[in-house]
Amino acid sequence: MAAKHGGRGTRGWKKLHLSVDRAGMIVAHALTEATVDDASVGADLIGAAPGPVASVTGDAAYDTVAFYEAATARHAQVVVPPIMTARVSRHGPRSGVRDRAITDVEALGRRQWKKASGYHQQARVENAFFRYKSIIGAGLRARSRGGRKVEASLACGVLNHITELGRPESSAIRR
Repeated sequence: MAAKHGGRGTRGWKKLHLSVDRAGMIVAHALTEATVDDASVGADLIGAAPGPVASVTGDAAYDTVAFYEAATARHAQVVVPPIMTARVSRHGPRSGVRDRAITDVEALGRRQWKKASGYHQQARVENAFFRYKSIIGAGLRARSRGGRKVEASLACGVLNHITELGRPESSAIRR
């Protein structure tokens, strides 16, 4: 309706990509258009993460050579289930880690591979998105591109602060 009356046309969806550490804290984020490939943004987030990166976990959308290369450049273990049609590369290993994941999934089965590889850590990111949508909300309020990026950045900072405040301090008790 807006395009008919001289408006800007239809609005596009935005995607918020999060990189979360084992403690559930957001260490890197990116706000992109909905058409952007998840794996390419994931590779950028690996590079943007501060400090050493021990492991990288993602769903099958991140099963790309570029993602594996970005993770191995940071000396990180990659835990990404291969896509259903994945085959071991015949013309030399494009990614030895990916080829091992494919052979392991074929040998163990997908469900057992997920248990053995620690793929369940990916749930931390899903939990971070749940917290984001529950506390901050599902939509962005800013209208400009720069404003939306600042809003997402501030929201991630606030969410990290809230998460830190809500984390209990625990210590072992000797009997």
